[in-house]
Amino acid sequence: MRPEGSSGTSGDELVVPMAWMYAEYIADELLRTGDLMPPTTLEFRAGRHALALTIFLSDGAVGGARVVGRLEEWSSLTAAGGPWRRWVRGRLRARDQETGPDLALARAAWRWLEETELLATDLDAVVPGGVDPREREEDEPRVWTPAWELGLPLGHLAIHLF
Repeated sequence: MRPEGSSGTSGDELVVPMAWMYAEYIADELLRTGDLMPPTTLEFRAGRHALALTIFLSDGAVGGARVVGRLEEWSSLTAAGGPWRRWVRGRLRARDQETGPDLALARAAWRWLEETELLATDLDAVVPGGVDPREREEDEPRVWTPAWELGLPLGHLAIHLF
């Protein structure tokens, strides 16, 4: 990604999106440590994007032991029933006038989470105790779900398993 300018001495230098890359790295490590699903799945990608956005927008992409200190904050932000979606939109809107490769990647991740739908089990149609574990998975009621709705609980669970 070629920027229009840079903070270096030459306008030909590339600006590296370190804050976003670090947030994505932390999210990836949390999800891989939790071993909740293969990293090649779209669900994993949704979880990584949701966590990376949470970390990046909370200004929490800091190194070392301070990451562990931020887990509680990230957990509360990703908790079920919370205002995470509204929080992300508000944080991105507050930075509308800013530019840079970090924000461009964060906005792209948010667009993907909002615009992509994944086929998932319809949890509202599943009755506890009503599912026969011997039945085929194809018989489960399924529904198209926005990627962020799958990624957010996955990221939340990964934080708790860390």
